[in-house]
Amino acid sequence: MDRLDFHHTYMVKILGRKLFLAPIPSETTHRILDIGTGTGIWAIEAADVFPNAEILGNDLSAIQPSWVPPNVKFEIDDVESSWVNEQKFDFIFCRYMAGSIVDWPKLMKQIYANLKPGGWVEFQDYDINYVSEDGTLTEEHHTDRWSKLLIEACRKIGRDPCIGPLLEGWVKDTGFVDVVHQKFKMPIGPWAKDPHYKEIGMMNLIQLMDGLEAFSLRTFCGVHGWTREEVLVLLAEVRKELKAGSFHAHTAM
Repeated sequence: MDRLDFHHTYMVKILGRKLFLAPIPSETTHRILDIGTGTGIWAIEAADVFPNAEILGNDLSAIQPSWVPPNVKFEIDDVESSWVNEQKFDFIFCRYMAGSIVDWPKLMKQIYANLKPGGWVEFQDYDINYVSEDGTLTEEHHTDRWSKLLIEACRKIGRDPCIGPLLEGWVKDTGFVDVVHQKFKMPIGPWAKDPHYKEIGMMNLIQLMDGLEAFSLRTFCGVHGWTREEVLVLLAEVRKELKAGSFHAHTAM
């Protein structure tokens, strides 16, 4: 859970210390849904921004705190199943669900059907392809091999971890209007000269190193059929390259 909360802080930092970018009027916003709420930290912080709104966070896992602001509640739910809501929402927020959703167009339709007229939805998600604009990341790097194998494994099980560039098309196809697509670079490591991107790069490296073994073992062993020992040998080399700053690369949101 600590990693999820750190990741929240990281995402907010990328956006210039903002929880969201949509032009949501506080005074006329009464119902908000946070899809895949995780530890509930976004919903809890949003409660301060929207004190008069009912904020619902849903997730498959019950890892949310028991003490929350009075206008926040959580429920265990699978957003890919049929939605049953008595009232529609003014704002639906969906962040960091790449690799978790199988049928994105279906989810878009469910969101569209559960928004009030004039309501907003905001997606914040990734393209985890490693991009090296100066060519310092090459096929000789273990990190390059690891990242490509990770993406391949996720796609084999129908959970694309690079849906960021696809979201705009799905949103428009669903019927949403006033669509805005903003792209943010996320350096891997503190190599950038700009202080803002240097800090983002360090935070990205921290959260990547923290989760590296868990999601690599799950995908490489479960999908590619590697042994645990084979995965750990590769990860040892990946960690060396990441710590040494052997290349300049970024992912995107």
